[in-house]
Amino acid sequence: MEQLRHMSEWATDHLLGKLYPFWKNLRDDENGGFYGYVSYDLKTDTQAFKGCILMSRITWFFSNIFLLYKEGLLDRDKFGEYGITPEEVLDLARHGYRFITEKCIDRENGGIFWSVDCKGNPEDTTKHTYNQAFCVYALSSYFDASGDMDALEAAIDMAELIEAKCRDDKGYLEAQSREFGPEENDKLSENGVMADRTMNTLLHVFEAYTELYRVSGSPYYQNRIAALADDFVVQIYEPELHRLGVFFNDEFETIIDLHSFGHDIEAAWLIEKGCRISGYDFLAEKTDPMIKDLTETIFSKAFDGRSLPAESENGIVNERRDWWVQAEAVLGFLNGYLREEREEYLDGAIHELDFIKEHVFDKRNGSEWFYRVDKGGDPDTSEAMVEEWKCPYHNGRMCMELIRANATGML
Repeated sequence: MEQLRHMSEWATDHLLGKLYPFWKNLRDDENGGFYGYVSYDLKTDTQAFKGCILMSRITWFFSNIFLLYKEGLLDRDKFGEYGITPEEVLDLARHGYRFITEKCIDRENGGIFWSVDCKGNPEDTTKHTYNQAFCVYALSSYFDASGDMDALEAAIDMAELIEAKCRDDKGYLEAQSREFGPEENDKLSENGVMADRTMNTLLHVFEAYTELYRVSGSPYYQNRIAALADDFVVQIYEPELHRLGVFFNDEFETIIDLHSFGHDIEAAWLIEKGCRISGYDFLAEKTDPMIKDLTETIFSKAFDGRSLPAESENGIVNERRDWWVQAEAVLGFLNGYLREEREEYLDGAIHELDFIKEHVFDKRNGSEWFYRVDKGGDPDTSEAMVEEWKCPYHNGRMCMELIRANATGML
C-alpha cells in the first residue's frame, strides 16, 4: 500500500534522525541512566530526579530500535545513513537496563521505586503497579534485544511481584508504600477524584504481560493476558456509553463521568495486538465488538478530522492536544483500517500524522515533540520537553509500529 509505505519512510527518518539523537544526548555517563528533565527552552537539568517510568520507557525505546535491526526491518546501511550503528543502539539500551536493575529496583523490599535522585538514590519510594508493569515491559524488550537471561529473570521476578503484592481478589491495586502497605493513588488519579482502581494501570499490566509472554512463552502470562482481556470486556468497558471507564472505586464502580479519548484509541489497538500475540483465538471473538466500538466512537465522535482532543468530562470536551494522544490516534485509526479496510480510517491516520508533522513536532534544532498544543497547534510553553511522563514511548512506538505495519500488514 503506497500510503503506508510513505508513512513508514517518514517514520524511519523521524525515528532515526530526530527522536533517536534527542534521547541519546540525555545519556548520563556520570551517574547512570538518562537525565530526567529538559525544559521547554531545551535546557537539560542534570540534577533533576529520574522518574523510574521514564527510565523504563527510554530503555524500552532503545531496545526496540535495536529489535528493528534484529528483525530485519532496518538494516545496517539504513542505520549508517544517520551515523548510527546497531551496536551503539544496544549499548544505550544496556545503559538503561543497568541503571534500572542497579538503582531503581528496591533490593530490600522488591519492586521498582517511583523515582530516584540524579545519582540513583531513592527519591519517591512509592511502589505503583503501573510502574512495576513498565519495568516488566522494558526488561522483557531488553532481553529480546540482548539475549541477556538475567534481564528475563528480572522481568519474571517483577511480574511475580505484581501478582503477589499488587493484586487482590478483585483485581490489580494501584499505589502502595515502599513495604507494600496502603497508600493513596494520587499519582494516577486526576480530575479531582482519588481512584482505588484505574483503567490505565490495567491496560499497561496487560501490555507488559503481552511483551513478557511474547519473549518467554510462559503459559502463565498467556493466561493472564486472557484474564485481563476479560476484565476489560466485563469490568472496564461501558457499552451503553461506547467507552472505557477511567477511574473506579474499590468495587470497580465508575466514580466520574469521564471519556478519555486517548486511552480508548490506545486500548483498541493494544488489546487487539495482545490478544493476537496470546495465540488464543477465542479472545478475538470476545474483544472484537469492544475494539470496533471504541475505534468507531473515537473516530466519529471525538476526532475533528485533523487531531484528537484529550478527553470529555461531564460532556464537556477538553480541547488540548496532548502529544501522546496524537500518536495513539495514528495507530488506532490505522489499526481500524487494517481490520476493516475502511478508507476513512486510513485518511484519519494520515491527517493526524500531518497534524503531528506540522504542529506537534518541535522544529527547533535538536528538539522532540511538544508535550501539548492547543486545537490550533500552538504549543503550551509551560510544559517541559522531558519529565517523568514525557518520554519516547508513545511517539517512538508510533514510528516503530508504522515500520512494522508496512512490513507485515498489522500492528
